[in-house]
Amino acid sequence: MEKFTTRQQTLKVEELYRDTRRWKSCFQFNSDEMLFLERLLNSYVFEPNTPNLFERLRDYQDRLKKAVSEKKAVTDRIRKHEGTLGGMLECTDSSCDLEYYRNHEQLKAEVTYFQEDFRQLKSEIFNYAGGILKKKKPID
Repeated sequence: MEKFTTRQQTLKVEELYRDTRRWKSCFQFNSDEMLFLERLLNSYVFEPNTPNLFERLRDYQDRLKKAVSEKKAVTDRIRKHEGTLGGMLECTDSSCDLEYYRNHEQLKAEVTYFQEDFRQLKSEIFNYAGGILKKKKPID
């Protein structure tokens, strides 16, 4: 079993903290994006005679609500994980470290999955909305 110095442990913890700060920053930006998308989907900027307009907008609204809920759940897990990282400083061997890294990698996978899923939703909304926005009438 490999033993680590306090300095080595500190560097490892700092690396994991950097990841969690980056995730939290991305999720904060996602909150801004979600607010914009919610306002867009609830606005009156779409051509009213678009086939299945209401159904499509309702589907996007429902999926956005689900994404907001999932983001909150993952954000809570990030905060909890970040709070436990200090305990890693007390580890002095690789077996103890392994559990922290395993948890970190599992959370990283959740963050990645959420980001990819939300990116897909944004893409669908933008592609759909871009084609049915009301056109401003030219001023004569």
